[in-house]
Amino acid sequence: MAEEVVGVIGGSGLYEMEGLTDTRWLNIDTPFGSPSDQFLTGRLDGVRLVFLPRHGQGHRLLPSEINFRANIYGLKVLGVDWIISVGAVGSMREDIRPGDVVIIDQFFDRTKGRISSFFGRGIVAHVSFSDPVCPALAGILHKAASQEGAAVHKGGTYLCMEGPQFSTRAESLIYRTWGVDVIGMTNLTEAKLAREAEICYATLALATDYDCWQQTEESVTIDAVFKVLRDNVDLAKRIIKRAVGDLDTGGPCNCRQALKDAIITDKAVISTRVKKDLSFILGKYL
Repeated sequence: MAEEVVGVIGGSGLYEMEGLTDTRWLNIDTPFGSPSDQFLTGRLDGVRLVFLPRHGQGHRLLPSEINFRANIYGLKVLGVDWIISVGAVGSMREDIRPGDVVIIDQFFDRTKGRISSFFGRGIVAHVSFSDPVCPALAGILHKAASQEGAAVHKGGTYLCMEGPQFSTRAESLIYRTWGVDVIGMTNLTEAKLAREAEICYATLALATDYDCWQQTEESVTIDAVFKVLRDNVDLAKRIIKRAVGDLDTGGPCNCRQALKDAIITDKAVISTRVKKDLSFILGKYL
């Protein structure tokens, strides 16, 4: 059985992973352009791990500037089987307090035209996305967060907005009526592409603020966000380290067969160039 490889995508505040051994920074060229940064490869307690800072070292990229396709494709090239995606979010519920952790299980899309599929250019595929998060990996993360003493919430809907501006108060109040639990700017696009790449994906959402619906609190500011994040980043790293050691305890999932019946296009009409570009994703089907 091939060795399992874990990918970690670090969001705002998480730009590196301490504790890795045998480390190397790798440049990966993809058919979709350049990833956010180099990939850091190494071992964490003996487990192969690949780390990528989502916004680049030094936080250079807006959410809408991130080349999500290149990021997920690069992780696929490096053999990643699991992606733990860390992201700062605003809370849309009173009981999800700044500093809490949410293991989300649903998404709601409010982005504006981001490229969120590897397909097109003469090949069509429709993957199932009703349950967009790997239940096995989400369960492992929830267990790890609980064991680390986090105030953790199992399940919840992540509304993905475009940004980079935070919500208006009117938007925030309306989103609350929709029943969403947290709000962020990045993870949905990753989840879609990870599913197409047949990689198990889950989000470790770090609540930093109450967006701006909570009028008894100050409206969200980046200073307030990073104050909470600084406290939460160390917790996130501990959760990841514990989760990485528990991957063999995960239950069954269908993430790694997501494309099995999803490709609609006749293989005979798919161009050689597209087959080459998608070889790491579609190789076993073409």
